[in-house]
Amino acid sequence: MKTIKTKNPYTQKTIKEYQLITDDALNDKLKQGEAQFQHWKSVSIKKRTKLLTRVAELLIERKESYAKLMAEEMGKPITQGIAEIEKCAWVCDFYAKNAGDFLADQLIETDASESFISYDPLGMILAVMPWNYPFWQVMRFAAPTLTAGNVAVLKHASSVAGCAVELQKLFEDAGYPKGCFQTLLVDHNQIEDIISNPIIKAVTLTGSEVAGRKIAEIAGKNLKKTVLELGGNNACIVLNDANLDEHIETITWARMQNNGQSCIAAKRFLVQSEIYDEFLERFKSEIENYNVGNPTSEDAKITCMASESLAEEVEEQVKKSMAKGATLFYGNERQTAYYQPTIITDVKKGMPLFDEEVFGPVAAIIKVETKDEAYQLSSDSKLGLGAMIFTEDVEDAKHRISEIEDGAFFINEMVKSDPRLPFGGTKASGYGRELSKEGIMEFVNKKTVYLK
Repeated sequence: MKTIKTKNPYTQKTIKEYQLITDDALNDKLKQGEAQFQHWKSVSIKKRTKLLTRVAELLIERKESYAKLMAEEMGKPITQGIAEIEKCAWVCDFYAKNAGDFLADQLIETDASESFISYDPLGMILAVMPWNYPFWQVMRFAAPTLTAGNVAVLKHASSVAGCAVELQKLFEDAGYPKGCFQTLLVDHNQIEDIISNPIIKAVTLTGSEVAGRKIAEIAGKNLKKTVLELGGNNACIVLNDANLDEHIETITWARMQNNGQSCIAAKRFLVQSEIYDEFLERFKSEIENYNVGNPTSEDAKITCMASESLAEEVEEQVKKSMAKGATLFYGNERQTAYYQPTIITDVKKGMPLFDEEVFGPVAAIIKVETKDEAYQLSSDSKLGLGAMIFTEDVEDAKHRISEIEDGAFFINEMVKSDPRLPFGGTKASGYGRELSKEGIMEFVNKKTVYLK
């Protein structure tokens, strides 16, 4: 029987070995979920939201142990792990309070005696999720999807198998019937069969562009809806009038959060020339003061990346960019899975640091002369998840919203997800939306009902 092992990226030691389930066991789990759906879809919204509130309570009760697990499996600093779990509780509370209104029948005046839109669950939804936010990525899908009356199966990244197992236990401990939420410890080559199975009604993926194209291809062949969040190459525009005293900490953390392993992180910094030199020095000063250490230490702000191979990938992107003329300003030291926070200047189109998503603590700094140049370069990417701008001229930034092609535009703040706002990208960053009302509407049948 095939197995997977989880490995602590900081100590390089094996944590635990897990057995992957057989095809027969997989089919049994899918059938169990399908049988449960026939009951779950008729459970009242009031009862579903009560269970979701219990999930939020358990998340808060267990936040330290979950954060420790994330620190061990993927190197997330433990304080950031605690914040992640608290955010998971927030998304549960949000849908517990608002799902009833979101899913209420929408009356439409027509020539019928009565006509309305009914929002009905689809059935079993497959979630394929990444390792970088092992609980948040799953919870922002599961909270609205289950509350809408669907059931869910999770194929999590193998490196965070422990988190995946705990997520199923979380829902069951909260009182959800068995089969409502199931973790599938399966091999990658089983995913196509899962998507092809008629029990699966739709798929959501957060991952790489390559993975997104493959999942979309399989789902399309089987006429199944997908929601895809495929990463970003977010631009951070810093104009001459930006208040660095107020914002430099936020600007720096926009890149370095989660050890640089965030799809919504600022990756390309487009800095206007008058403040360029000052910006570099202040950015450097910020990261020089970050405490580096063991992920389980409360003092650590930067730790290791999630694996040595991921750190090597970032190192290679930097090497290739420097071979094309980029300049090292600060950092660029690697020890196994640890990659030092790094600043690279003279970055141009055609270099990996400009063209590709760099999933690590490397800031690509690009000098621009004008606002127009900054906005043009911001959208000069095949990806379109989010962009941010720092300026005192907020009115001008608001007038330029249409110039930003991404799924989000943040003014004087780093791009971040919020349960109250829809989240998703454009272009090669994917399609569909998570969170807010839009998120709960992705996996329902918007059914027209007409009575005369």
